[in-house]
Amino acid sequence: MSQSLDIDLLRSFVAIAETGVLGKAAARVGRTQSALSMQMQKLEGIVEQPLLYRTGRGVTLTATGERLLLRAGELLRRHDEALSELRGEQLAGTLRFSCPDDYAVVFLPYLLQGFASLHPHVQVEVICAPTPRLHELLARRAVDLALVSVSGPVSGSPGSGGTEVIRREPLVWVGLRGGTAAACEPLPLALGAPDALDHLWPRQALEAAGRAYRLAYASSSLSGLVGMARSGQAVIVLTRTAVPDDLEILTPDQGLPELPSVGVTLAFGRNEPSALTAAFAAHVRKVLPTA
Repeated sequence: MSQSLDIDLLRSFVAIAETGVLGKAAARVGRTQSALSMQMQKLEGIVEQPLLYRTGRGVTLTATGERLLLRAGELLRRHDEALSELRGEQLAGTLRFSCPDDYAVVFLPYLLQGFASLHPHVQVEVICAPTPRLHELLARRAVDLALVSVSGPVSGSPGSGGTEVIRREPLVWVGLRGGTAAACEPLPLALGAPDALDHLWPRQALEAAGRAYRLAYASSSLSGLVGMARSGQAVIVLTRTAVPDDLEILTPDQGLPELPSVGVTLAFGRNEPSALTAAFAAHVRKVLPTA
């Protein structure tokens, strides 16, 4: 006898994957831990594969669980959108979203255009700032959701034991095409906020490589940093996707060390986000990897 994937089972499964702890997942979906465990046993019976590893530190996903999670989020989103439409309910209100300048330039047009087409009655207010400032805004609940940079462990999904990194962005050295700033001693640098990864990591890399440098300019403004690079007076550091066409990515042949990649992830202003915030977060997770 054929069986179908039940929406309630999928919703509970996603809650476990996102929290990694049965107790937290049970509170989110309004069930007891024992009821949640029975749901997962039923879901594992339907797919005929184990979905979860239960350890003393929590719950992680099996390979089959990882694959199901990719499908489950999309199925739940489509289900909820269809139900809202049939009931005559549409998301409305204001969402306060924040991200660093370089993410705004590259990702924001795709994110806002797609979400506006799905939810035309939603207004999105955008604040741009370096990641450390965004965490301060989140702590004050001044924003609902933020797209931030992280340096922690990479995971392909919320349930795989680390930060939910939904995209990786390589950091690169950038300068004026044909410019000479990279050859100067000490190297003239223009960097962002002193406590941001794109400020700390380049300095650490240069110090490890024994390359002398001087901080010629510091600003949290992306336009200010790009202006310094365009002047030919300094080298800057950007995520690769944010490099303007009129500037060039500098290479190790020019005496600059390799830089690591930052992870891009979502951070929430509340432990229990609103339906509007959750919907936009799901949209970001779907669109961002292909933006």
